[in-house]
Amino acid sequence: MSTGGEQIVKISGVGRRGDGIATLGEDTIFIPLGLPGETVRVQRTGDRGRLTQVLQTSSERAEPFCQYFGRCGGCSLQHWHEANYKAWKRQLLLEALRQRGIDVDPEPVVDAHGDGRRRVVLHVRHIAGHVQAGFMGARTHHLQDIETCPILASGLRAAPELARAIGRVFGPDYKGLDVQVDGTDGGISCHVRGPRDISLDLRMDLASLAQEYGLARLTVGSELVVEQRQPVVLIGQVRVVLPPGGFLQATAKGQELLRALVSTASKGAETVADLFCGIGPFTFELAGRSAVHAIDGNAAAILALTTAARFSQGLRPIRAETRDLYKRPLSSVDLNRYETVILDPPRAGAEAQVRELARSTVPKAVSVSCDVNSFARDAAILIGGGYRLTRIVPIDQFKWSAHLEVFGLFER
Repeated sequence: MSTGGEQIVKISGVGRRGDGIATLGEDTIFIPLGLPGETVRVQRTGDRGRLTQVLQTSSERAEPFCQYFGRCGGCSLQHWHEANYKAWKRQLLLEALRQRGIDVDPEPVVDAHGDGRRRVVLHVRHIAGHVQAGFMGARTHHLQDIETCPILASGLRAAPELARAIGRVFGPDYKGLDVQVDGTDGGISCHVRGPRDISLDLRMDLASLAQEYGLARLTVGSELVVEQRQPVVLIGQVRVVLPPGGFLQATAKGQELLRALVSTASKGAETVADLFCGIGPFTFELAGRSAVHAIDGNAAAILALTTAARFSQGLRPIRAETRDLYKRPLSSVDLNRYETVILDPPRAGAEAQVRELARSTVPKAVSVSCDVNSFARDAAILIGGGYRLTRIVPIDQFKWSAHLEVFGLFER
């Protein structure tokens, strides 16, 4: 029913994006911040409902720990008790698999938050004479200015303050700055996206700021402004310098859990292909006992990997290659020379490469994915090619969001 332009509905579940779901006649309404079993008053716009009042509260509702929750678009589920939230995350994966006809039960969700997120991208804008830094509200272009983010690793808690300081140095003439802050074993690496050319005076001001904040490195676009220390990422005993704007797994604990799973799954393989290898978080672990062919489309990542390998001891041969595996996947014939293939693609998955893998005779394949739907699609292709999905582990390193990391082991 409706009251004063608003409607009262009962929420039946939580959708795959973390919104409460209610049915009104034949319509489905998605309601951020709503929980199953709650009766709520909403202001409806199309299939979206803005929650204005909770009339009957669920026993599963929790007190959010962040002051910006509900306004910031970073987290969507801090208001849900953790046990219910984890069960929902596992169900997301289960449903994605079943939609593809895969009847395999995942293991329980593993909490990989650890010390918190070790990388963050903050939007920086000049608004009404003030520099603001933070995240866009969910499905809006409204910037929520933040002082701190409690889900970041302890070493990154000052990231919003740093981003605002960078915005002040650039001034209001630079529109739409994005500041990426990464926590590495060598210190904080900061990469500013947006500007293409910067003046000598601006470079000097930024260098002073980097010194003030103790940054390991500061880059703007393709330009190195200052490097006081190398932003090194330790992978076992191997020291890899993170490229500017480079990719890291979201949390250090998530990386370690994935490394251990991939290592165990690949045990006994003499030859391994590590596809979408990045800077080598799995390559260097595997190269302790296997010959590894490491491939990624990012030339800077491959350069970082090969440089690190050159200065490391105790590794078996690593052959590194820059190659776009979306446009030029390894053929089934190429793949047949390996005993294990590792896949760690971006969110879109690796459909073209997986189709070649399904036609191969590779005994074992390992998939690491940050999207349950692309994982399920690729898994169905492999199963159709004769593989069995023998182990599947959901890893929650994107805590309080709708994203989930997935490890899968496929064997012939």
